Amino acid sequence: MQEVHVVTCFLEREGRVLLVRRSSRVSTYQQRWAGISGYLEPGASPLQQALAEVEEETGLAADQVEPVCQGQPLAVEDADLGRRWIVHPFRFRLVAAAKPRMDWEHSEMRWVPPEDLGGFDTVPGLLQAWERVK
Repeated sequence: MQEVHVVTCFLEREGRVLLVRRSSRVSTYQQRWAGISGYLEPGASPLQQALAEVEEETGLAADQVEPVCQGQPLAVEDADLGRRWIVHPFRFRLVAAAKPRMDWEHSEMRWVPPEDLGGFDTVPGLLQAWERVK
């Protein structure tokens, strides 16, 4: 089974968490709900990659988000894909005026109460990743 490191970022505003629906243009988990995520690139720390993904996917710069928590990595196996995802979870709080935008990787975004995360059809391990940063 191939081991792949990824970051998953939960953006928080006014007690709600941003969920994004993965578009039909991404390679895995199309139409599933997720946090802001991406592959951990060689040479980047998980925090550097998390901030890069937030900027790339939402247009928010590092000074528009406040780090709240970096959780312990979580292993999530997907036998169908033959992958073991090593998820590095992060939680960021948006500064007052920051407004995220969507990019091509997403078809929809919603601000939801954290307790509602379990009611969405999400990428594997999303709720467990949240548990590590709440």
